[in-house]
Amino acid sequence: MRKKAKYLCRECGLQSARWLGRCPSCGTWNSLIEEVINSHKNLNSSPEEIELPCPITEVSLQGEDRFPTGIDEVDRVFGGGLVPGSLVLLSGDPGIGKSTLLLQISQLLSSRMQVLYVSGEESTRQVRLRAARLGALSPGLLLLSETNVDIMEYHLRELVPQVAVVDSIQTMYKSDLGSAPGSVGQVRECAAQLMRLAKAKGISILLVGHVTKEGMIAGPRVLEHMVDAVLYLEGDRRQFFRILRCVKNRFGSTNEIGIFEMSGSGLIEVANPSVLFLTNHPQGAVPGSAVAAALEGSRPFLVEIQALVSPAGYGTPRRMTAGVDYNRVALITAVLEKRVGLNLGSHDIYVNAVGGVKLDEPAVDLAIACSLASSFRDKPVDSEMALAGEIGLTGELRPVTGVGKRVKEASKLGFKRFLLSSQSAIEHTAETRILTAESLATALNQAIKA
Repeated sequence: MRKKAKYLCRECGLQSARWLGRCPSCGTWNSLIEEVINSHKNLNSSPEEIELPCPITEVSLQGEDRFPTGIDEVDRVFGGGLVPGSLVLLSGDPGIGKSTLLLQISQLLSSRMQVLYVSGEESTRQVRLRAARLGALSPGLLLLSETNVDIMEYHLRELVPQVAVVDSIQTMYKSDLGSAPGSVGQVRECAAQLMRLAKAKGISILLVGHVTKEGMIAGPRVLEHMVDAVLYLEGDRRQFFRILRCVKNRFGSTNEIGIFEMSGSGLIEVANPSVLFLTNHPQGAVPGSAVAAALEGSRPFLVEIQALVSPAGYGTPRRMTAGVDYNRVALITAVLEKRVGLNLGSHDIYVNAVGGVKLDEPAVDLAIACSLASSFRDKPVDSEMALAGEIGLTGELRPVTGVGKRVKEASKLGFKRFLLSSQSAIEHTAETRILTAESLATALNQAIKA
């Protein structure tokens, strides 16, 4: 009897009844792989294995309390700690520090509970050498080098640890599937098997996921829907800081971030990120530099925004951004030309968020506009002023959320003035004077020295 087969795209998960050279969904060449369809379904489950429906008021909540990981920045992102029986996916660029972070978490948790670290990419000796370098040796941390998900499930059912780490999900495979490890079918089925095990036994499982060249999680998109939380470890490998960002969390907020500093002994928590991003901020007034008071979740921090505006040497002006949204900078440039009268159309424009941090909230609009106008006029922005405000297309300055936290953070770092929208209701503090403006033109006159 001929086996039935289907073809899946390893990039986007598209299913096709026949092989295609190019995926019609994502456009990737030679990405469709064959997967044999298993037509034999197990329908003979015993009554003991079938879960019966019950009223929602009678569902037990015992054992659902969070437990802290021991790293405050990680607990902030999780919303207070790990939830028993949760399935968490951690992704990031190669070499960014995913395995380092999980090994540090495993060591801290192993002092209070049993933790199983499963490595499909390294041997137990290699993991042990890395743990010794990080100072993460603990008798409660169990190591296993295995890629067969069925064997791994056997060990998990025998040990029943409170926490398990799988590094990585792309290396795991099921022997009864014909496709290779890392394929769409293997990743989906292995993750589904681990999800069922986590919910049944109450084991918190942390998965490491690879990313594609576009920065997205490799494998089918259904993988992100199956897990309870999706975390990204971001940062430039040439920089010394890392940002742990949550993009999905069924048990908490998705706006929180954790900030770490990479060192020879692992990732170190950064309690005050503003000091990190303003380390080399010039004390004197320099044209083209402004300090933005950003807010990620409940955490405020100050970031220096730098801009360079110079006459275009060729016919078409060049526009480049780093750390800020390119389209947002184009919008602010248009407002500066139309509402303020700055002739930026014939100039090259470069905007950078210092430190490699990525900012996408509208509150940094005012700092971007001030740095652009400062560089164009060759007049510095007040070095003792922090800024926060959204710019509208008509040139008005709109209020932003969390003004109190932003002002408090600026005051803590010694900024004596804070400029924001006149619609923001906040009073002067003893350390920081509050300046307000209704329009962008008025704000530029207050921020840029004559």
